[in-house]
Amino acid sequence: MSTAEAGFELLGEAGTLRDLIVDTWRSRDLIATLARKEFLVRYRRAFFGVLWALVIPLMQAAVLALVIPKLARFHTPGSYLLFVLSGTVAWTFFMSTITQASTSIVDNQAVTTRVYFPRSVLPISAVLSNLYSFVPTMLILGAITLATGHGSWRLLLLAPATIAACALTGALAIVLAALHVYFRDVRYVVQAALLAWIYVTPVIYPLNAVRGIRPWLEINPVTGVVELFRVATVGADNAWLPSLWWMLAWTVALLLVAGFLHRRFDRVFVDLL
Repeated sequence: MSTAEAGFELLGEAGTLRDLIVDTWRSRDLIATLARKEFLVRYRRAFFGVLWALVIPLMQAAVLALVIPKLARFHTPGSYLLFVLSGTVAWTFFMSTITQASTSIVDNQAVTTRVYFPRSVLPISAVLSNLYSFVPTMLILGAITLATGHGSWRLLLLAPATIAACALTGALAIVLAALHVYFRDVRYVVQAALLAWIYVTPVIYPLNAVRGIRPWLEINPVTGVVELFRVATVGADNAWLPSLWWMLAWTVALLLVAGFLHRRFDRVFVDLL
């Protein structure tokens, strides 16, 4: 497909943010195609296929729910297993998507060097690809919530929680994917950061258990996502709203940075691949 057929005008100078948004929107069919391709390739030769996307967070939550209470006692609303599961599901989506999407432009250089399209398409398609396997996980989480007697109208909040997770993860992924073109150390920085990041995210403990450093944990954008999933299932900390506002602020800020980076450097990424 030529750039003329796609409706793009390839210029030497940086384009406007409006042009970037319009070009990305015009590439929505390409985003969907790449996402389906990545999803199918990931599970094509796996005997259990997409079931792995369901089994892994369930196993992680089960192990944590068995081990952590033997090391520390936390007062959590309702079932501790469901408490950990809701946090694990949110964290696993964030971690796996960031790991994959943050290097997507460089990893797909065979495609990006042949024809022009907005490079933001690649991290966005990685987010959508993981969303395909995330939706069944949400159904399992909802079923377990109902089975443990915690089901209510709040389960409807799983939809905005998923949207918030995708928005935050996508915004950060677009920024990191652009930076990775210039600094190939980004791959390793992300891996190291994620190892520590989970411990400052309330996946296995409630916010009220760390009152001394709670304000710092609330600044963590993933905290807002985790707490929103908790609101929808087992119930969150009574004062969880500040973490939500921080998450929204981080998402907006990252989208602005992503817009600047791709508006300024999108058409010259190919020179560094």
